[in-house]
Amino acid sequence: MKKTIALLALAVLATACSQGSATRDTTPAEGGKVTLRYFTFSAAPDHEKDLDKIVQAFEKENPKVDVVVETAPYDQYFTKLQTSIAGGTAPDTFELNYENFVTYASAGSLLDLGTVAGDTAPTGFAEESLNSFKHGGKQFALPASFSTVVLFYNKELFEKAGVALPTADWTWADEQAAAEKLTDKKAKVYGDFQPVQFFEFYKSLKQAGGTFLSDDGKKSTFNSPEGVKAATWLVSKVGKTMPTEAEIGGTADYDTNLFKSGKLAMWHNGIWQFAGLKDVPFEWDVVVEPGDATKASAVFHNSVAASAGTKHGKEAYAWAKFLASSNVAATTRIESSWELPPVSDQAVLDGYLKDPKPANRQAVFDSLKSIALPPVIKRQQEMQDAVTQELGNAAAGRVTVQEALTAAAAKVDALLG
Repeated sequence: MKKTIALLALAVLATACSQGSATRDTTPAEGGKVTLRYFTFSAAPDHEKDLDKIVQAFEKENPKVDVVVETAPYDQYFTKLQTSIAGGTAPDTFELNYENFVTYASAGSLLDLGTVAGDTAPTGFAEESLNSFKHGGKQFALPASFSTVVLFYNKELFEKAGVALPTADWTWADEQAAAEKLTDKKAKVYGDFQPVQFFEFYKSLKQAGGTFLSDDGKKSTFNSPEGVKAATWLVSKVGKTMPTEAEIGGTADYDTNLFKSGKLAMWHNGIWQFAGLKDVPFEWDVVVEPGDATKASAVFHNSVAASAGTKHGKEAYAWAKFLASSNVAATTRIESSWELPPVSDQAVLDGYLKDPKPANRQAVFDSLKSIALPPVIKRQQEMQDAVTQELGNAAAGRVTVQEALTAAAAKVDALLG
């Protein structure tokens, strides 16, 4: 499975994706319209209008189907999705990232799309891309988009402080030195922001030269010297070059608002933030994230799946295929900087590079050269929560980094059985 994702991420820009939209007849027996619920985390708050454009195009080609969009922020999304599935009120279709796909497919929560695809079976997708969202040889979701994490920086803060701008050759040491010079607590300006949590840890671990799981996936391996180095890199920023947990106070989108207000010099985040930064009153840009022993960038893949309990399987599949592979969906994502479609049409991708904000959009594609793959297990969410919780304890000073990793490793090993 790791090989599958690696091949997908490395080849995603050069692989084919269907450019036609689904036109399957979705007229229900009664002759009335079918209402299809779609639940998403990536559309809100910046891309709801973009999604609406895709919905309208789909409904025009499928006049017997009404797509009703429901959204939730990422930190609440999977809790709500799990609750709805357990309560028998699951949406017909919903967005899944790769990390959680395995959990839902293993639990029998997803519709086998092969049972409803008929003569509109997915064609034109990269084989590795489709295989990434297969489970037990069955297609349970269709790949819809990918995004990378880069280092955002406020050019004006750098220039004001007389600090050289970040480059693709930067290391952790370079970032740390710059962050210390850029931090001005009296002015409430911070040099850096990198969340102390699972997603940043597994990537930093790869940058430090470590691994998260053994080759057979049966045991954790992150409680290592490389793991300690990676966790220390994250934890050491707290209270020095970035705010503490107490200062953040559980405020939603604290880091986003801090960067937008011109009070944050460097910010580790994903390209999905581009659209929301279009109108900030200062110059900013991005660069491939600094590394340590090696470079490593996080690449996230999202898909669209259908509930095993949906009563509208064919319509659900038609919508999933349209959202994943239609020309309208691909061009809308490009034009709005809403992640990237896994398409081979270079003209579409060229349009992405021509957008002047940020100027260094090439960093998005450069980040694909060195990928940190997310570790995936059946009890994915529990693993992520366990690692984040223990890292949080270290960041708050309740335990040492070594104690935090020892506790996290024990929890992960228990989840692995």
